[in-house]
Amino acid sequence: MFNTLKNAFKIVEIRKKLLFTLGMLVVIRIGSQLPVPGINTAFFQQWFASQAGDFSFFNAITGGSFENMSILALNISPYITSSIIMQLLTIAIPKLEEMQRDGNEGRKKIVAITRYVTIGLSVIQSAAMAIGFGRQGLLTNFNALSVITAIVTLTAGSAFLMWVGERITENGIGNGISIVLVINIISRLPSDIGNLFQKFVISKFDTAPATAILAVVIIFAIIIGMVVLVIILNDGIRKIPVQYAKKMQGRKMVGGQTSNIPLRVNTAGVIPVIFAQSILQFPIIICSFVGYQGTGFWGAILAGMNSANWCNPSRPWYTVGMLVYIVLIVFFAYFYTSITFNPMMVADNMKKQGGFIPGIRPGAPTTEYLTRVLNYIVFIGAVGLTIVAVLPYIFNGVFGASVSFGGTSLIIIVSVILETMKQLESQMLVRNYKGFLND
Repeated sequence: MFNTLKNAFKIVEIRKKLLFTLGMLVVIRIGSQLPVPGINTAFFQQWFASQAGDFSFFNAITGGSFENMSILALNISPYITSSIIMQLLTIAIPKLEEMQRDGNEGRKKIVAITRYVTIGLSVIQSAAMAIGFGRQGLLTNFNALSVITAIVTLTAGSAFLMWVGERITENGIGNGISIVLVINIISRLPSDIGNLFQKFVISKFDTAPATAILAVVIIFAIIIGMVVLVIILNDGIRKIPVQYAKKMQGRKMVGGQTSNIPLRVNTAGVIPVIFAQSILQFPIIICSFVGYQGTGFWGAILAGMNSANWCNPSRPWYTVGMLVYIVLIVFFAYFYTSITFNPMMVADNMKKQGGFIPGIRPGAPTTEYLTRVLNYIVFIGAVGLTIVAVLPYIFNGVFGASVSFGGTSLIIIVSVILETMKQLESQMLVRNYKGFLND
């Protein structure tokens, strides 16, 4: 990775792209520190600290902007949500599916619709935050003008980040939205790792140095192990061999080549974890907005949905919420894969092109074979996702190792970094080819 970056900086064109991306990221971090006009930042930070981890993941993907209630508090979460919604609607609405098949023009229309949906979601979320939190003391003067100011500021901040992400994609190194998301998560890592070392290493170094050293080894071993598992999940592929029959075309015999269908182990990526977290956190967020604390049976339900209460030896019954979380991850892994990969369509396309899987007849048997293999692979990917997503909650509940980044953040960081490195290498390869041809 470091060699790739070193070689990239030697090429003027790619160096400009890297410096442009770096400049945009600096602007984002500056914006994350600018508060929304007319808010009481002390109140919100106190309120955030009292939530016991309910919004830790949301705060991580916003780079601390939510905790600071900055102008970028919503960050790119509305854009991510709208992108997922549009991806799901593309499967359900024939008109959108037709746009997607229209090539570049159709994709441009879908991107434009995604932007409008992003602005709509930003207005709804910012209005809910301005009104819900404003009544509790977020706004210094709770009136129509201050509410409208907060809504416009938060919506503009989200739209600005969407624009920055698109500029990084066009003028930078690509993957603009993903890079914005990753830099937000990475910005929280130093403080989180510092808190871990303060609690398990520095505080015990004087009284029990052996325990402190062991804690250092365990912390790094867990982090490295999870990174390796994420890399395996991200790069794991099952290749289905495909043989194309020879056929006469004019006076020539064509075909006969061998290809393969790559089926990723983690076909759905991080989407199942995000969906599962969103469903569990949605009731908690709504109750926080309306000021409902929850008592009795419903209070226990809300507490079980709060990941901060999972795996706590003193309150083991709340861990039922984690079991629901695991079930949701597995369910959405199968659900999202089913709408993004259609074995029947793949089998029909293979049949039309004269292709077949060795030992499997074309048509329905091919569809059944692909479905069976896909279900097996998705299960392996879902188990791996579950391990990565659940481990941080186990260590938090048992040992009190509370960090804002978890398995989801780690999956995002590793996946985006690997993809960005591949893009850089491909751009350098194209640049080398151009130089060779020009010479």
